[in-house]
Amino acid sequence: MKKIFSERAPKPVGPYSQAILVNGFLFVSGQLGIDPAKNSLVQSGFKDEARQALKNIHEIAKEAGADLKDAVKFEVFLADITRFKEFNEIYVDFLGQGVAPARQVVEVSALPLDAQIEISAIFCLQ
Repeated sequence: MKKIFSERAPKPVGPYSQAILVNGFLFVSGQLGIDPAKNSLVQSGFKDEARQALKNIHEIAKEAGADLKDAVKFEVFLADITRFKEFNEIYVDFLGQGVAPARQVVEVSALPLDAQIEISAIFCLQ
């Protein structure tokens, strides 16, 4: 088991690792739309929060030697499920057409830092 840390992604907001690599699988902790340069949540709306959360996951994955094509599952937590369609458009733009790992999207009552979205991911490096 190896802890993964990327300077190009935000520091964890709690007592956990950005990601753990074990037996060829990378488990990326939930990422908010935090700009790592400012260490604060982006303030320009849902779409930018979603893009930043995905970018943070990508940076952590790259640190472990993975790429988006290695993703096997995304877990998405929305503070407002009516953003589902909007998120799907951002997701396809970010991952590319035809990339379709397993995924779940659920609405939650609240997220840390009053975020609108949190995303975690699993990658296979085998």
